Amino acid sequence: MSVPVSLAGRTALVTGASAGIGEAFARLLASQGANVFLVARREERLRMLANELEQEFGIRAEVCAVDLSRPGAAAEIVAAAERMRLDVDILVNNAGFAASKNFLNSDWAELNAEMQVMMTAVTELMHRFAPAMKERGYGRIINLASLAAFAPTAPSMLYTGIKAFVLNVSEAVDMELKPHGVFVTALCPGFTWSEFHDVQGTRELTDKLPDFMWHDAATVARAGLDAVMAGQPVCVPGVVNKTLAFTSRLLPERMRYMLGRAGRMVE
Repeated sequence: MSVPVSLAGRTALVTGASAGIGEAFARLLASQGANVFLVARREERLRMLANELEQEFGIRAEVCAVDLSRPGAAAEIVAAAERMRLDVDILVNNAGFAASKNFLNSDWAELNAEMQVMMTAVTELMHRFAPAMKERGYGRIINLASLAAFAPTAPSMLYTGIKAFVLNVSEAVDMELKPHGVFVTALCPGFTWSEFHDVQGTRELTDKLPDFMWHDAATVARAGLDAVMAGQPVCVPGVVNKTLAFTSRLLPERMRYMLGRAGRMVE
């Protein structure tokens, strides 16, 4: 059940904020009174969203257009926050994508970018912002993992391994920081209506899935915020997704491998 929360006076940094779950987080946090620091590659979309949130909710909205696949991007974000005199209380590591080809047919640059955005940048942003949160005795960090973090991997897929890393590192950092008032949650949604599947090239496949397996971005964001405010280290939205995650973890490793091998090959 959703619990109303006031975040007036807090500042939230959201990566991948120009669309999908990131945009939903930006809207939700602003509606709760938080100032927002929006990060993504598309500056025009960020500024449009920032202006809309300021007018609708009377909060402060700043933007930083940066490509998180570039080494050094996290440092640029921290520098921008310092220039704007923003003390980040809430960090939402949402930015992500998945390679669209199999492993050997993918350029190394694409694979490296995938890991940079969803592993290195996630970890670095936590490492850079968490010390100040710890010092102030308050912080909330949400890292976008996925239901895939629990699933058997599929041929050529780095995505499941990357999301398993996000799940594990989120739990580890939460264990360290929770005694200091800083909560970390790995948000593990299943299929969510967003641009992700269009970018990945899997829209035709996912459109065949039944409606009950889908959530909208606003529902996912609400579940993630409720979870981190309650100090829950892992959040899997939806009864169906919770059942799938639980069942998958019970499978022997050999069976998980065989199920993954029988899965869809990425052309």
